[in-house]
Amino acid sequence: MDSPTLVACPDCDLLQRVPVLAPGESAHCPRCGNVMRSSRPDSLNRTLALTVAAAVALLVANAVPMLGLTAAGREASTTVLGGVQVMWQEGQPVVSVIMLFAAVIAPALDIASMLMILLAVRRPPAPRWVSTLLRLCQIIRPWRMVEVMLLGILVSLIKIAELATVITGIAMWAVAALIVLLAAMSSSFDPEEVWLRVEWAQGREHHHVPGGAA
Repeated sequence: MDSPTLVACPDCDLLQRVPVLAPGESAHCPRCGNVMRSSRPDSLNRTLALTVAAAVALLVANAVPMLGLTAAGREASTTVLGGVQVMWQEGQPVVSVIMLFAAVIAPALDIASMLMILLAVRRPPAPRWVSTLLRLCQIIRPWRMVEVMLLGILVSLIKIAELATVITGIAMWAVAALIVLLAAMSSSFDPEEVWLRVEWAQGREHHHVPGGAA
């Protein structure tokens, strides 16, 4: 971990040695200028704290009502999973499955994978299955669309605000917090530090592309 690492630029494929960086420093490709590596201070501990907070926010977002409506003396409320169930019952199975995966399953898998990774690397060398989870996170992350769901909810609220009284539940604020926490997780996480702690990377030089491919 104290020696330069031979890596390939993900943009121009130039092989080069990237030295160990001090916290806050970044290394750029001499050919295309792409950022090869950036050292984020205390990356693993910060990301672990953000991931635990995101896990709590996800549990709250799916366990308590998100929205309530009051109209003509009648009141109703629903959760995220309740909305998925309603879409299924209304004859929209495709929309229901997409909503379930993008708003619940994908964020849950991402958070669970990150927790396993961050706990496994705290005592290097980390087991080899950490590399599999890193790749899984890269695949899942584009499908994590909690913010799209929240935008759709806000648009719906504007449309029905004149017809009924809208009651914002705790889960709505939990979803908003979850979006911020997921973005902060991605921003603070340094995959390079994890790759260097994987068992097969110890004691010898290895070739990889920062952020995912080995």
